[in-house]
Amino acid sequence: MKKTLLSASAVCLAMAVPFGSVMADENADLIINGELEITVRAPAPAHMEGSGISEIMSGWVFRATETQAFEMDDFENPGMIFTEAAIDAWNTVEGEAGESCASCHGTPEDMAGVSAVYPRWNEGAGEVRTMTTQINDCRTEQMGAEAWDYDKNDMLNMQALLASVSRGMPVDVAIDGPAAETWEMGRELYYTRTGQLDLSCANCHEQNYGNLIRADHLSQGMINGFPTYRLNNARLNGVHSRFRGCVRDTRAETYSVGSPEFVALELYVASRGNGLSVEGPSVRN
Repeated sequence: MKKTLLSASAVCLAMAVPFGSVMADENADLIINGELEITVRAPAPAHMEGSGISEIMSGWVFRATETQAFEMDDFENPGMIFTEAAIDAWNTVEGEAGESCASCHGTPEDMAGVSAVYPRWNEGAGEVRTMTTQINDCRTEQMGAEAWDYDKNDMLNMQALLASVSRGMPVDVAIDGPAAETWEMGRELYYTRTGQLDLSCANCHEQNYGNLIRADHLSQGMINGFPTYRLNNARLNGVHSRFRGCVRDTRAETYSVGSPEFVALELYVASRGNGLSVEGPSVRN
């Protein structure tokens, strides 16, 4: 794949060069454990008309062959280790109500499909909730337990577990009805240039995907694989922490994890992946 660099500021930042075939096999198919087929390419959702992208692709497609291989076998995927800790937490009674996750929800496998539809509008709360905010609502309101920190170990472990039981299911994030206002806010953030480098999310992930930036292969920025185990920091990483890193790279003031801005951006970016499979916990650079 070769794409034209469209942003002068992107050139200054990235010194991006056309992608070479030695980096990854973009035609590879992701089949986990030899049997679980993951959709890593799909037609772009209708709301992306005019973006110049007709086919959406998982970040897995853009990884080096060696990195791709980690995700094809659960015994090789380091992210799967953290799901085991989450299973213990799932069955642990916490809080004043004397409840566990299992008390209400049964087994983790009974939650298959849940990760595919988040973020989503919560009618009772009158807001869009991410998986993180919904988990913490269960902990504080149903269990009487303390909330977990956003994008920290306990929360990311649980998200990895819930994602793992939904792997292979299509992302289907709703953006209509009362969620539309938040989605529009996220869309505006996605296309707004920020920072000293005057860059938006779209400059990299819509206009320059497939190119190299600082020796990294730019993807379309899909989040269907989160939480993701990153080889460069050897731990699970959350969506909002990844957003913070991207915003900082533009040399701009960034938002906090869990902020209304990042909730809106998560909803918008998640909807760009509608049709891809839930893939987490994935493995990335």
